[in-house]
Formats: sequence, C-alpha cells, structure tokens
Amino acid sequence: MQELPDDIENDIDDIEPVGDAAELYEHFRVVVDKGQALVRVDKYLFDRIVNASRNRIQKAAEAGFVMVNDKSVKSSYKVKPLDVITVMMDRPRYENEVIPEDIPLNIVYEDKYLMVVNKPAGLVVHPGHGNYSGTLVNALAWHLKDDPDYDVNDPRVGLVHRIDKDTSGLLVVAKTADAKTHLGLQFFNKTTKRQYRALVWGLIEEDEGTIVGNVARNPRDRMQMAVFSDPEIGKHAVTHYRVLERLGYVTLVECILETGRTHQIRVHMKHIGHVLFNDERYGGHEILKGTHFSKYKQFVNNCFDVCPRQALHAMTLGFVHPHTGEEMYFTSEMPDDMTLLIDKWRSYISNRDLE
Repeated sequence: MQELPDDIENDIDDIEPVGDAAELYEHFRVVVDKGQALVRVDKYLFDRIVNASRNRIQKAAEAGFVMVNDKSVKSSYKVKPLDVITVMMDRPRYENEVIPEDIPLNIVYEDKYLMVVNKPAGLVVHPGHGNYSGTLVNALAWHLKDDPDYDVNDPRVGLVHRIDKDTSGLLVVAKTADAKTHLGLQFFNKTTKRQYRALVWGLIEEDEGTIVGNVARNPRDRMQMAVFSDPEIGKHAVTHYRVLERLGYVTLVECILETGRTHQIRVHMKHIGHVLFNDERYGGHEILKGTHFSKYKQFVNNCFDVCPRQALHAMTLGFVHPHTGEEMYFTSEMPDDMTLLIDKWRSYISNRDLE
C-alpha cells in the first residue's frame, strides 16, 4: 500500500465545508501499472491510500477532486493501465509544521469549544502556496499555544470553513474534534446562516432574486470557477440576493448562501452579469459600467484605490453551538475600505443628480 503524504485521509474527510480557495493542490499521485485490470477508481484508491475510507474517496470524487489524466472523474470510473490518478484538494498540504506567530486577531467570541474570528481582507487563511507564514492558522497557533487540547497541526480541529484572502468577515474555529465534527455537519446540511455584503457592477433592476447553477472549475482558467447548466458538471449551488441600495452604475446587495461552494458569490453574480466591484480574478477591476468621461474614469480609479480588493464581506454567521445546543448568531460591521467605497459612490450619485 502506498505511503500517504500528510493526512490526506483527513483532508478528504474535510472537503465539504470549504470556503473560497480556487487553487488546487496535489495530495496524492499514482501511475497505474501496465497490467492493471479494470476496476472502479474509488476501490483502486481505497486499496492504496492509508486510512482513507471508500466513502471519503467517493465524497472527494463527487466534489471533483479525483482526477484521471488531468480530468475529474466519478467514483464509477474504471481505471485503465497507465492512467495517471491524482487526488487534488482546495488547500495545500502542510509541508512543514505550522509555527505560531504573534499576529493580531479580532476575536468576536470564544469559549472552550470554539472561536469566532473577524478576518480582515488580505489575510491568507491556510499556510501553503508561497504563504507558509503570516496566515490566520499561524495566528490561531499563537493564540492557542497554551491550550493543551489544541494542536494546530491536527486537521481534526481548527477552521471549519474558509473565505478568500481578499474577502473580509466572520469565520468559526473549532477548538475540539467533536466541535469540528458537529459544526462541519451543520455546514454540510446547510443549516448555518451566512449573509454577505457585496458591491457589484451594474444596476440590478429586481429587488431580490435567487441564482441556481452548478459551480465547477473553469476548464479554460483553473484559477476561476464557472457556472454550468449540465447537472453532471460541478456542484449544486444556490445564492439568494436582495438589493440594499442602487448607486448609479453599481449596486449594494445582500447575499445569503444556501450552499457554500468555492467563489460561489463571485461566480454567481458574474453569471447574472454583475461582477463584484474590483474583483480582479473575474474582471471586476475594469470599468464595466458608466461613462467615457475622464472625470468618471478618475473617480472609479480612486474607488479602486480606496478598496483594493473584491468588495465582499462575510457579515453574519449563525450556527448551533456544538456543546450547549444554543443558537449562536454573530454580526460584523463592514470594514473601513468597503464603507469608504460605498460612501464615495453615494457622494458621486448625489452630486450627479444635482447637475
């Protein structure tokens, strides 16, 4: 049986409640022998990955993380001689032990079972891919370094879900294995409550709506996700939105996640023609709406400078406490960069209306 690198069995077990990391990282690779008989890929991997159950492998395949010759396959795929099979994850393996670092944390709530943290934009969540220090996980290691029950290198504890580096907002951290299991099930069963604030390009005419569309990695750009109409491609995703304020060429919306797929809000809003403001990965860093006047272009460029990232904030988070059963609900104010950005658009529209 092939030796398993760095807890892939736990990574496979923990793939569902993820947030928004678009990069894929290789955790396991094998080239099938020339004499290999036809066999299902889930069974083939089960026989080769230490401590990974067949159910976990099937779950990874459903999520699109089992690849054969660089294409994702279902569990029923029959392995053929010389196939190159890889198991990919949306977070890197811990190449090195996570080192505690004294990085300030905005802790909204904490008890012996969990923490709720308000993450600033610009802070990477997990170590890896050139960011092996200065991450939220390093900060948690420092904050909990005197807790004998918390091992930052143990995947059974820690972050239950994730958000992008350049998205701000609330995250829940499990300090015990039981808490992570309980909270993870709530994300899996879609019983958590998550509301985001987003500023998007364009004037949304309807007051509210629902976007339904499978989300999968864009085959033309692996750093992006895309929406697919084919039910066999990607993962089912649902985003509800409500218009909060129309500001001429942009709209402030509230987005409520029914599911939590990678880049879900960003790709769903793009799908309906309303890319997030200054979302470079999806084209929102260009002037997509408005006039051709140089004064307007300068105004928008100033807005980009004020909020130099996608205008997205994870504003509320609700879940059932894994130990007490209490309904927990947290709200964080929008950060200064988004507040200033929205105020600039309000001022622009007000002055335009007076002209």
